[in-house]
Amino acid sequence: MKVQVSNANSPIWRDITVTSKLPAELQKLSEIAKNLWWVWNFEAKRLFGSIDPKLWTKTAHNPVLLLEMVSYERLSELRKDASFLEKLDVVYTEFQQYIKSEYDHRKPSVAYFSMEYGLTNILKIYSGGLGVLAGDYLKEASDCRIDMTAVGFMYRYGYFTQTLSMEGQQVANYEAQNFTHLPIEQVNDENGMPMILEVPYADHTVYCNVWKVAVGRIPLYLMDTDIELNSEWDRPITHQLYGGDWENRMKQEYLLGVGGILLLNRLGIKKEVYHCNEGHAALINAQRLADLIEKDGLEFSVALELVRSSSLYTVHTPVPAGHDSFDEGLFSKYMHKFPAKLGITWQDFIDLGREHPGTNDKFSMSVFACNTCQEVNGVSWLHGKVSQDMFSPIWKGYFPEELHVSYVTNGVHLPTWSSAEWQVFFQQEFPKEFWEDQSNPKMWEPIQKVSDEKIWKIRRALKEKLVKYIREEFEGQWLKNQGDPSKVVSVLEKINPNALIIGFGRRFATYKRAHLLFTDLERLSRIVNNEKYPVLFFFTGKAHPADGGGQGLIRHIVEISRRPEFLGKIIFLENYDMQLAKRLISGVDIWLNTPTRPLEASGTSGEKAEMNGVLNFSVKDGWWYEGYRPEAGWALTEHNTYPNPQHQDQLDAATIYGMLETDIIPLYYAKNSKGFSPEWIQYIRNSFIQIAPFYTTKRMLDDYIDRFYTKLSSRSKFLRESNFAKAKEIAAWKEVVAAKWDDIEVVSMTSADELCRANAVNDPCTVDVVLDLKGLGNHIGVEVVITEMEEGHQKIFFIKDLHLVKVEGTLHHYHLSNKMQSSGAYKYAFRMYPKHPDLPHRQDFCYVRWI
Repeated sequence: MKVQVSNANSPIWRDITVTSKLPAELQKLSEIAKNLWWVWNFEAKRLFGSIDPKLWTKTAHNPVLLLEMVSYERLSELRKDASFLEKLDVVYTEFQQYIKSEYDHRKPSVAYFSMEYGLTNILKIYSGGLGVLAGDYLKEASDCRIDMTAVGFMYRYGYFTQTLSMEGQQVANYEAQNFTHLPIEQVNDENGMPMILEVPYADHTVYCNVWKVAVGRIPLYLMDTDIELNSEWDRPITHQLYGGDWENRMKQEYLLGVGGILLLNRLGIKKEVYHCNEGHAALINAQRLADLIEKDGLEFSVALELVRSSSLYTVHTPVPAGHDSFDEGLFSKYMHKFPAKLGITWQDFIDLGREHPGTNDKFSMSVFACNTCQEVNGVSWLHGKVSQDMFSPIWKGYFPEELHVSYVTNGVHLPTWSSAEWQVFFQQEFPKEFWEDQSNPKMWEPIQKVSDEKIWKIRRALKEKLVKYIREEFEGQWLKNQGDPSKVVSVLEKINPNALIIGFGRRFATYKRAHLLFTDLERLSRIVNNEKYPVLFFFTGKAHPADGGGQGLIRHIVEISRRPEFLGKIIFLENYDMQLAKRLISGVDIWLNTPTRPLEASGTSGEKAEMNGVLNFSVKDGWWYEGYRPEAGWALTEHNTYPNPQHQDQLDAATIYGMLETDIIPLYYAKNSKGFSPEWIQYIRNSFIQIAPFYTTKRMLDDYIDRFYTKLSSRSKFLRESNFAKAKEIAAWKEVVAAKWDDIEVVSMTSADELCRANAVNDPCTVDVVLDLKGLGNHIGVEVVITEMEEGHQKIFFIKDLHLVKVEGTLHHYHLSNKMQSSGAYKYAFRMYPKHPDLPHRQDFCYVRWI
């Protein structure tokens, strides 16, 4: 008989979760921790931090995890600590008063859709500026008591955590989130069981858990496909933000759009306005159309009027290549059932997403959004103009400057991004109405009377806090990836809080031009090694894992930073997230931004710095095109001098060096006997008064309400009244006009050439046009369009309507009398278009004929 040496099978591990049990006296902590209100309430964060400062740091400021990990002994101490309980009561009372305030029902209700939300560093459902903007927007909506519901994804891995190899190469680490340790809760169904959302894809069903994040008063619902009901093919849909191939992107955008509306339907949530934050969510309108047709028995044309009238699309991308587009084969794989639901042909459906209908163009989510949303906006004044150019092929017959595409300049959530030190300052020095009226410059004016010493004391404290943070957070990482401990020690020792500190933090895309500062290394070396006027540069940012150019740029900067002359003077800080961002934008002296013009849609990192007395030094692009004020920051011109990008880079780099050497560094070091520069402090005052009030999310949300939400809500209600009577009327009118459009006949056009002969200012000219409208009534307008050349582009000089002076049967007589008031060389043409008093704008029914 053979005796076995061992006999054991593998362990059968089962999950068990042991939760901490807070004493009754401390239950309020759990309630506060589960609502992200604490993220922008510094007293609440201080309260959590006082429970166990080391553990608070270890948990990356996660109060849910903190309360799970804190020792029973410490909790026993706290339940008997009268001072702590008193502070808890104060914070909890403020929290309850905030949460129980009712929505402002004078303002429209909104459903908001975004691929990402940057709410806090512990909830990894964001990658960068787009997500942080969306997170700030929800917080402001909460503060302003807007009835808003938001929809997105609960990513298992989110965006990557960045580390650097010893060679300076970016390493992308995808770390799974433990949902039980996050300030989220699973949504249950009517039976108290976890709700499962069923989303029908082309040939099968995808199942989702649904999680809810309480963002103050705003509910954010997040879909999660990483559950056992799904196949291995579908579980990864919500694994990574912007991860996978184009098919996974298609599946994600289908889920966000179609699934997002099905989720709101399941929850019984209806809103007045539906807002797509970028084109990823455009398919919400496909599902909304299907719902109106199926549930209300409407025709497609009527349903489209209703969907358009309540929809807003915000574009954040300044170049066509940045918009998601899908091959017809891939798009058809997931959307081929929708034309039958909508009662239209496949060709009609896919053409809604094509810039040039009837061609083989890819299906563009942005074009579909433009065609199914009444309103479209960019995210700064300049980006609005760029977006008009970018989208002009969609609305042929109109010049870009005529389009309805508008803008709202992005802002930042002041309570989130201003440091606790500044918030205390605002409470002490500004009127009590400050937080409710923060976009009013008068609220900021009292800073003019505050002493230089008090302002500099805050700035000095924030610089020291940043340096302390870097030394504590990065020493271990640098020891691991830089090889030589002596160099790490040298770098840490050389970080001088008394130096002029300049920060650069953003996504490492090549158009951001992070390389610009390194164009002339000898000159840069002289700047940073001036012992009398020391200067430090902090760089940080992630490159997309598929962006080889961006990753190469990071490696290049890291290599330069390790050269002896730059060691401790130029420092790259890895893993740019919201926690690092908050330290950096409050602790540096200058925020540097050098994008290629005009590719910065808005940019909000500089706005965050602005809220902390940090001065901006940037190309006049994005928000800084509007925001720059002399003696409140510095700017590189918005104009390109050279068509060659390399030559322009060299010029811009030389300009940066020159402004640092002759303007910025001397100003900072014009210090008095008290150790600071009074002139620099006045720049800070100027920036707070002249710039900061205009770049908060309070102003931004007010703009969205005034420019879009209110008119969308009003028009949508108007179209829905009396069983959709007005929507049916407009849809029927459009069908009639479309059917007869090509039959309209130009009977005569008299004296059109007189415009050419009117070759002196104030010479009169007249034009008479007779159209046979084939029974279309008075719904056709005729106008003359006069243009001039401006910087090589044909631009509108003015447009003037011809007046309808007589109707004889189907013949309509139009007349124009005009005098040119300005000399110059012009072109002119005549254009006819359909008009109806209930159209929101011309592009809503984009029929144009030049005659």
